[in-house]
Amino acid sequence: MLKLNDVFFSYDPEQKLLQNINLSLDKGEHLCVMGESGCGKSTLLKIIYGLIDVDKGSLYWGDKQIQGPAYHLIPGMPFFKYQAQDYDLMPFTSVADNISKFLSRTEPETSERRTWELLEVIEMTAFAEQKVKTLSGGQKQRVALARALAKDPELLLLDEPFSQVDNFKKNSLRRLLFSYLKEKNISCIVATHDGDDALSFADQMVVIQSNGIIASGTPKDLYAKPPNKYVASLFDDVNEVHVKGKTKLLYPHQVKIVEASDLKAEVVKSYFKGTYWLVEVMLMDQLIYLRHGEEVKRGEVVCLKY
Repeated sequence: MLKLNDVFFSYDPEQKLLQNINLSLDKGEHLCVMGESGCGKSTLLKIIYGLIDVDKGSLYWGDKQIQGPAYHLIPGMPFFKYQAQDYDLMPFTSVADNISKFLSRTEPETSERRTWELLEVIEMTAFAEQKVKTLSGGQKQRVALARALAKDPELLLLDEPFSQVDNFKKNSLRRLLFSYLKEKNISCIVATHDGDDALSFADQMVVIQSNGIIASGTPKDLYAKPPNKYVASLFDDVNEVHVKGKTKLLYPHQVKIVEASDLKAEVVKSYFKGTYWLVEVMLMDQLIYLRHGEEVKRGEVVCLKY
């Protein structure tokens, strides 16, 4: 349904921010856009929504061309919904009112049912009558999510949608939200720096760096066979190991402490991570991170296998 063809954009004519962007998204598919801050993730979402005119290239949703403010008095595609990082909520009205504002006033019972359905998706039924100004940043972010879903958009564009949500709520919220989107067959693009958003819930993933897309594919494939250290580092700590003239990219769980091997390393520090310890070791002048089931004391020499 969504197609971007050779898109170029720049805020400064002397320096391109996005160059030669090509991507596609099917109906009901979820795409994760990853990259470091300032790489152009948020700008890409604004371009797709129609808030920004591109310098070159074209965008289509089916047979409808997506155009920016140069062509529309009120920019933004009516069948898309874009949630920015500023939320733009009504602070002096209730959580329920912020959601129902975008629903039909001629069918109040239907609107009320829809409002409560969305409150359940964001796990905030207990806060329905609470004024938005009294909420935490994470709670406001969840209300903004519900409001974006109010009219069942064809495409939902989310910019760092879980950045302020507490960790203990984040996992359940992600499960509820993306399950709901799949159930309703709503396409979704998420701009994020959190690898969990991609690994667990995205069908496709693109990585932006140096003004363009440097990697694309399924999250599973990019995780298992990252093309470079930058892509691998978006998912987890990554070791770039140089041994006997060869270079390997290894995640901490791929490096093991064993009873005996030719690879010996000295422990620098151990970090408690709950279900495991992240152990930092020095291997031939290289800092290596590995996972281990118990703490290993500083200065201890261990044998490694990978």
